[in-house]
Amino acid sequence: MPIAIGVDIGGSHISCAAVELTTSEIIEQTYCQQSVNSKAEKQVILQCWADCINKTLSLLEDKEPVGIGFAMPGPFRYKEGIAMFEVNDKFESLYGISVVAELPKYLHDKNLQLRFFNDASSFGIGSMLTGGFDTKSKVLALTLGTGFGAAFFEDEYPLIHANHVPENGCLWDKKFKDSIADDYFSTRWFIQEFENEFGQSISGGVKDLVELNGPEVQWLFDKFTENFVAFTTPYLKAFDPDLLIIGGSIAKSSQLFLENLEHKLVDNGLHIQIKIIDHTDQANIIGASHTFNPNFWNKIKDKLPNI
Repeated sequence: MPIAIGVDIGGSHISCAAVELTTSEIIEQTYCQQSVNSKAEKQVILQCWADCINKTLSLLEDKEPVGIGFAMPGPFRYKEGIAMFEVNDKFESLYGISVVAELPKYLHDKNLQLRFFNDASSFGIGSMLTGGFDTKSKVLALTLGTGFGAAFFEDEYPLIHANHVPENGCLWDKKFKDSIADDYFSTRWFIQEFENEFGQSISGGVKDLVELNGPEVQWLFDKFTENFVAFTTPYLKAFDPDLLIIGGSIAKSSQLFLENLEHKLVDNGLHIQIKIIDHTDQANIIGASHTFNPNFWNKIKDKLPNI
């Protein structure tokens, strides 16, 4: 049974595991996760990524993977494997670095083929492969965490260049208010907005904020939801998805925004089924490994975003 390594590159972590390609199932004993300092130097980041991947490789025993697929946030030149992180507050030391050329120097097996796939696209594919959704429907997958990811799907394949989807099939870089969407629908917005409004610093992420359990937290999520609906409504109306899948660390606090989001979308004439995915990294791992499914890869390899 063919297997591939799936890797989820997050803004504060890396997780990876071996995946059986015919069943899209993670081989549980090969799962590895560790923290990453996205502000570190190039060598430190690459070594950290490699350490996690090497641990998974060491747990495979006599099994030989066909390659390593990466669920990678943008901006990234996915066809070439070159990092272009510059404006979204993470991995900036990798700007212009060929990950496909540099990372193997740190891996135990330097000959494995590396493939790169947008993290939101990986999330969407992984969720559809394991969630029992109708893959023939139109799906919009969003990830809300250290960054804001989006991927538009039709018949299980991501849409990059289509009349009814935004440029490059992504949303993070689109204009919203006085900046871009990534600055409003990510962890840093919550932390900065909370400090600006209430004069209190939060050292961790949204999870630490939610644990404060005060009315100001609900106020913040209500403001987030209002912004979210204002930004996404034009894109939702243009694409008209059957299903909206939401994952990422912020989605773990969906009890604070999901009901409000559903009501506001209906008020805007949008009746869309919404599904919260709890295990985003596992969906990303499965989706990234799916790049080694020959039929899937042959259909998308020449349509990867190059941003």
